[in-house]
Amino acid sequence: METKQEIVPPRISIADVHCPVRQALDLITDKWTPLVIYLLRPGPLRYTQLKRQIGGITQKMLTQTLRKLEHEGLATRTVYPTSPPTVEYALTPLGESLSQPIEELFRWAWTRGIEMRTVREQRAQAEEPTSAQEPQVPVSK
Repeated sequence: METKQEIVPPRISIADVHCPVRQALDLITDKWTPLVIYLLRPGPLRYTQLKRQIGGITQKMLTQTLRKLEHEGLATRTVYPTSPPTVEYALTPLGESLSQPIEELFRWAWTRGIEMRTVREQRAQAEEPTSAQEPQVPVSK
C-alpha cells in the first residue's frame, strides 16, 4: 500500500532573503505593481490604456513595472503585426492568482480608508501646538 507523504516547506525566517514570502512582498510592495495587476484583472490592455488609467505614472515606470511582471511570469506581452504594432499585456494564471489577494487588500483599504484618515487627522490635531504651548519669542531691548 502506497502512503502519501505531506510536503512540508522548510521553516525559513520571513526576514531571510530566500524566504518566498519576502520575495513576494518585495515584488508587489512598490507604488505601481499592485495597480497594474489590479487593472489587468478583467483582461488584456494596451500600454496606452494602462498609462491613461494610472494617474501620475511615468512612461519609464510603467515600462519597468510591465517588464518586471513579465520577468516574474505574472504577465504576458503580445505584439500584434499591425502598423504601428499593437502591444497588449495580460495576466498569466500566476498573475491572476496574485490579483485576488491584491483585490482583497484594495477592498480593505476602501472600507478602512476613512477610519485611517480620521486617525491621522486626530493625531495631527493632537500634535498641533496650542497658544499656551507656543514658544515665547524673546523681545530685544
